[in-house]
Amino acid sequence: MLVKNAQFKISAVSPKQYPTDNLPEIVLVGKSNVGKSSFINTMVNRKKLARTSSEPGKTRQINFYNIDEKFYFVDLPGYGYSKMSKVEQEKVGKFIEQYLQNGKNIALIIFLIDIRHEPSANDKLMYNYIVNNSNLPCIIIANKADKIAVTKVDAQVENLQKILNPLKDIKFLPFSSERKIYIENVWNSISNFVDIA
Repeated sequence: MLVKNAQFKISAVSPKQYPTDNLPEIVLVGKSNVGKSSFINTMVNRKKLARTSSEPGKTRQINFYNIDEKFYFVDLPGYGYSKMSKVEQEKVGKFIEQYLQNGKNIALIIFLIDIRHEPSANDKLMYNYIVNNSNLPCIIIANKADKIAVTKVDAQVENLQKILNPLKDIKFLPFSSERKIYIENVWNSISNFVDIA
């Protein structure tokens, strides 16, 4: 897909701040340093649409990015960042849950994990919440595929699938902001849930 007009729309912490145009929403979840902002920038072929930070855990709000007036990428705050205080973690956790429960426009959840590591306890909790409680469609992105040899990518994705998802029929896809070879596969998967033509 060739994105012509991607724009940051709004940062929100409560439903009254969400966009009201009822466009479908593709929601990005994952731990703080998994590369959600880089994923957005790579998918829309823009360097600085979503701000990346050298300090993980900086995003404390839900960021909405309007993609060609067709849908939103919705970047949820990352989880599992130890320097965030307990109070902040609970606050962020509450408005993430509120968004997922109230998200009448959510068309797809994209759950990003790091291809190099086994899913953390927090990853497993989030995965179980999405699969068992949200009833929302989901694909898993095994990000940072450039950090391992190309020849090992498929085997590692398969391994992550066995750990997280031995029974459920959920698609796992490799991705890298450095190696652009994976982008088309992700757009093809997204097109099953949102009209991007």
